[in-house]
Amino acid sequence: MSGFDTVWLDLREPADNAARDPKLRRSAMESVTADGNGATVIDLGCGTGSTVRALAPQSLSWHWRLVDNDLQLLEEAANRLDMPDQVKCLQADLSQLAPELFTDARLVTASALFDLVSAEFLERLLHLLAKRDIGLYTALNYDGVCSWEIAHEADALVVEAFNAHQRRDKGFGPALGPTAEPVLSRLAEQAGFKVLTGQSPWRLGGDQAELQRHFIAGMANAASETDRLDESVLDDWRRMRLEMASRSACEVGHWDMLLLR
Repeated sequence: MSGFDTVWLDLREPADNAARDPKLRRSAMESVTADGNGATVIDLGCGTGSTVRALAPQSLSWHWRLVDNDLQLLEEAANRLDMPDQVKCLQADLSQLAPELFTDARLVTASALFDLVSAEFLERLLHLLAKRDIGLYTALNYDGVCSWEIAHEADALVVEAFNAHQRRDKGFGPALGPTAEPVLSRLAEQAGFKVLTGQSPWRLGGDQAELQRHFIAGMANAASETDRLDESVLDDWRRMRLEMASRSACEVGHWDMLLLR
């Protein structure tokens, strides 16, 4: 899986924090603190450590294994968190997770990850967690829904093309993209987990225009790779959306899920 740059991750972190379903976030923290302050939590695809920050202050008393395949992001996470006694950063291929990684863990977390993975990856992960009675808290997975306060006639076409691109292999096999929520829910129930779900949409205003612009540019680039749109139509959509970012609100759908044993 290719990594993400810190500019994008820093832009989205405030929107992510505001979007997380508060009830699931609280329940996830309570599932760990029930075991005491020394519990171990594993964060998959940790980036710069945003999940640790999102679950603070409780998370600051836990032991974390932060896992990513991007060494630069791991170094950034270690520097920003500055908790050497409680945070261990591990470089690993996320598509080939070793069972030993989950030793003594109480909870696994993952943010903005499971829309990028395959059903096979989820099956393997759930099997590892179920055998060890480990819970899972995942947040901010894209659900395929985007809308703007000021419409463009090509909105639906661009979102459709972008969603098709989201189903391409991101390093874990054919990605589930917007279909990930029902697949994970079904697999988790089959594996014996209690499944709790919540919605975590981005609601972006003009004060988050830079995040909107990065998202729009990325969406347009992805849509262009599908060859589903006339180039002139996509160019007009991109130009209008970038110009209107400071004036037109945008909503991007996401979902959260907590799996408990």
